[in-house]
Amino acid sequence: MSPSKTSTETMTTEMAAPPAIGHMMAPTDPDSPQNFPVHRKIYVSAVAFAFGFVVAFGATVYTPGISEIVTRFDVSMTAAILGLSLYLFGISFAPIITPHLSERFGRAPVYFASLPIFSLFILGAGLSDSFAGIAICRFFAGFFGGPCLVLIEGTFADVWGGDVTGTYYSVLGLSSYLGAGFGPLIGGFVFASKGYRWTQWVTLMMALAAYLLGIGMPETYHREVLRQRAKRTGISPRIIPAQSGATISQMIKVTCLTPVSMIITDPVVTLITLNLGFNFAVIFSWFISVPAVLEGVYAFDVQQVGLAFLAAVAGALLAAVTSIIIDRLTYPKQLAKHQGNINEVVEYRLYPAMLGCFFVTASLFWIGWTASPTVSWASPVIGTLLYVWGNLCVLIAMIAYLFEAYPSKGTLSALTASASVRLVLAAFLPLVIIQMFENLTGAWAVSLLGFISAAMIPIPFVLFKWGFAMRARSQHGYEKTGTAVPMMMAVGGGEKDLERNVTGEGEGVRGENVS
Repeated sequence: MSPSKTSTETMTTEMAAPPAIGHMMAPTDPDSPQNFPVHRKIYVSAVAFAFGFVVAFGATVYTPGISEIVTRFDVSMTAAILGLSLYLFGISFAPIITPHLSERFGRAPVYFASLPIFSLFILGAGLSDSFAGIAICRFFAGFFGGPCLVLIEGTFADVWGGDVTGTYYSVLGLSSYLGAGFGPLIGGFVFASKGYRWTQWVTLMMALAAYLLGIGMPETYHREVLRQRAKRTGISPRIIPAQSGATISQMIKVTCLTPVSMIITDPVVTLITLNLGFNFAVIFSWFISVPAVLEGVYAFDVQQVGLAFLAAVAGALLAAVTSIIIDRLTYPKQLAKHQGNINEVVEYRLYPAMLGCFFVTASLFWIGWTASPTVSWASPVIGTLLYVWGNLCVLIAMIAYLFEAYPSKGTLSALTASASVRLVLAAFLPLVIIQMFENLTGAWAVSLLGFISAAMIPIPFVLFKWGFAMRARSQHGYEKTGTAVPMMMAVGGGEKDLERNVTGEGEGVRGENVS
């Protein structure tokens, strides 16, 4: 299908009938969030970023206070780490539940219900006089805060066009990584002066600040915007069924059964879920192992350990910049070369992962064998910067790849599988990382992780070479489902959607999964 033909068909369809309520509004629709003024788009993006940042911050700000949890409640270190792990486990339900909520209520109600309930459980964790109370409240804080991390993708996609997909995935990835990175940094100083309860109070303060920032946030989900307009005008429009399913059985299939099936039977989803799951598990175990190394080997205090996490913040920023540069230099050219056929250029989203995977492996061996009293503390800290740089490059590339690799329902299921599995693994590894260090020594424990990451280096290259063929054989791909391939054409160095705006396909699943 040529760009000129597609453009003509698009205009004809729009003139013949108003667009159905789907996942994208017509590009000429004045009510479309993609037609917001730039300053309003930036405001909406900043609110979504802030909500996601707070929830990610809440996960790791707990870690500086683990030592006090151990002594005050007379629990083991492993039990105390449950405050982090249960929080992450709670978030793992968000990719499964959130799509159904946002499809039916829009994004804004979910944001503004999620954060206050999250805050109540953070309050409970801070007030609790038993470890069981802390653990339960931390789990439910993650459970109810999780949608804020999930919805950020959708919010960005609502207001920004397909021409900046790679860019906004880089930016939204920063929300969770910066939030997690600043957790031990701020938490270390707060804990040193006020104790562990104040790590929860500072989270509440940040949640309140984010909530106040978002008071003026409009609804951005195109489907809900059209529903609200229909109520105002009294016009009954055509309604496209929700991509996440219209009945309970359909919902369970799309976000529970199909994700499990894709992990088992779809090699693309299997490889990406495996890679991202391992990377996520390692990076959250860092919030336990880095303090152990810096305190045990270099006699750092809790505030110095927190400052060391500035390396993680710097690594995340470098990853975002790197991914944006690579994407803008490569993807538009390939899109033009393939006449706008998205399905033929999806694999070019993987370039940042092909770079980042080497950073991940190299940094693990670097850290493992230089964290020694005979080597400066700066060495493992710089290694951490390199690790986070590579880790986030891989995440940004693979999530952007999964988004465009399948039609709407396949994408939703694939992203749900990847997000939930990596959060479960991220909850598990911190519980055993200290035992690994004690039984294998720090050098060999981190080297073991390095060997596993080395085995995963081929994954982005295998997907780049054979991903198209794998997807063509997938029961959830464009060919097997008979779904029309979305087309874009290069416009002024970017891309412009040609078919998605009319069909309502493709865009609705953005943001229904944690990154």
